[in-house]
Amino acid sequence: MSEPKRLYRNVQEAWVGGVAAGLAEYMGVDRTAVRVGFVLIAVFTLFIASVVAYVVMWAIIPPRPPAAQVASVAMAPPPT
Repeated sequence: MSEPKRLYRNVQEAWVGGVAAGLAEYMGVDRTAVRVGFVLIAVFTLFIASVVAYVVMWAIIPPRPPAAQVASVAMAPPPT
C-alpha cells in the first residue's frame, strides 16, 4: 500500500519560504505557474490578505524531511 500524498514546503527549491514550490510539487504543476498565481492574487485582491495567507501557510506547512528531498531530487526528470 502506498503512503498518502503529503504537502510539504520545498525549501530546496524555495525563493522565499518554499510554499509555492511545495504546492506546485503537490499538485504536479510548474513552480513558476504557482508563483505567478500568488502574485496575481496579491495584485488583484487585498495585498495584505494574500501576504498574511502566505505567511500562515509558511508557518503551518512543514518543511520536507531531508530523506524525502534526496529521493525527490533523484526521481525528478532532467531539466529541459
